[in-house]
Amino acid sequence: MIKGIQQYLKKNTEAAPLAVFRIFFGFMMLLSLLRFTYKGWIDQLYIQPKFAFSFYGFEWIKPLGNYTYIIFLICAISTILITIGYKYKTAVLVFFLSFSYIELMDKTYYLNHYYFVSLIAFILFFLPANAYFSVDAKLNEKISYQKIPNWTIDCLKLMLAIVYFYAGLAKLNSDWLFRASPLNIWLPIQNNLPLVGVFMPKTWFHFVMSWSGAIYDLTIPFLLFYKRTRLYAFIIVVIFHVFTRILFSIGMFPYIMIVSTIIFFDAKVHHKILAIFASFFKISKTYFDQNKVLFKAKKQQVILNVLALFFVFQILFPFRYLLYPGELFWNEEGYRFSWRVMLIEKAGFAEFKIVDKETKQQFYINNREYLSAIQEKQMSFQSDFILQFAHFLGDTYKQKGMKNPQVFVDSYVTLNGRLSTKFIDSKIDLYQQKESFKHKNWIIPFNHEIKIKGL
Repeated sequence: MIKGIQQYLKKNTEAAPLAVFRIFFGFMMLLSLLRFTYKGWIDQLYIQPKFAFSFYGFEWIKPLGNYTYIIFLICAISTILITIGYKYKTAVLVFFLSFSYIELMDKTYYLNHYYFVSLIAFILFFLPANAYFSVDAKLNEKISYQKIPNWTIDCLKLMLAIVYFYAGLAKLNSDWLFRASPLNIWLPIQNNLPLVGVFMPKTWFHFVMSWSGAIYDLTIPFLLFYKRTRLYAFIIVVIFHVFTRILFSIGMFPYIMIVSTIIFFDAKVHHKILAIFASFFKISKTYFDQNKVLFKAKKQQVILNVLALFFVFQILFPFRYLLYPGELFWNEEGYRFSWRVMLIEKAGFAEFKIVDKETKQQFYINNREYLSAIQEKQMSFQSDFILQFAHFLGDTYKQKGMKNPQVFVDSYVTLNGRLSTKFIDSKIDLYQQKESFKHKNWIIPFNHEIKIKGL
């Protein structure tokens, strides 16, 4: 086996697929950032709110007021440099850091595809994506190669395969497969769509969509890897993501996934794409076609060790939820960063009560005094949000002169159409509870008669 791995690591392939991936990735990220800025979301989501929900361990990462615009500007500039392949290593590092900073500023806006973008940027930092059809390669012959090690492209394919396959595994649960939930909640409101709108309220259509979604995620990586099914798989990828873009407001994610999966195609396809770019921008593609081979990347063994650890982490980390007791969809302990995409529809109610332990004076909090509408919505059904907001309230009233504030919450949550039930033990002073990776034993266990079975 070791000999086989050594032989694989010596194999080379055309650098064109990696160059195309770099160009599309940089360009799509630039469009995403421009769209985000154009819609006024920097101000609305990061500057206007009085409070930001931090990720545990990253409390030091916060919005910087009006300086937040500078982070987005730096991030946008780095995407341009990535696209053209100029100062590539620095650019992709800056992009990874600035984009991850943006992603970590407030977990209210956590999305799987933001996490995916950060991971791809991390991988790209270790790859010679500027070896071909880049400004760097044009300016410096020493880093210009037409062929690069096979693994530099395969690791991106592996990352995409993990995203799809794990998203498929996450759908193997009784709510998704046997209640068609939460699609049975979301689809009926799309009944005004042309052509397909008539199907949206139909129960059978909800099941077709649920099952086809699970089958799609579980099989599409293998169909893309296999040459004879690759083209058909890509057509399915396009149809699937365009359809989901029509149905749901999920931003640029469908387009990012469509262009990313092009990397599964042979080098001939990528050479044709680059030839189009070369013709349009008056670039001499033949300059890069010198048949020079990069047999071994600089510091290759170190890079391979880092990427090996990275992928072991990616394979194991989504299963961390098994370490927690109780229902994952209810507690959401170990839910994020595990490719669980659009599996739950939750709504909640959370009313906080401040009690002065010494005087016994008590009063209720108007959440909207501190939180935006979307922050309050996300907080209302996620325990770590509730705990963090409780600590914010406790600190706030301590600063106002209350010596021993206590913070209690009356919280109810509905999950995938079930009746709303109590979520947090209202007798627990949350201000005395500490955030950690341990199970939050003040979450009232999920005890609805309709249980959730599966992964």
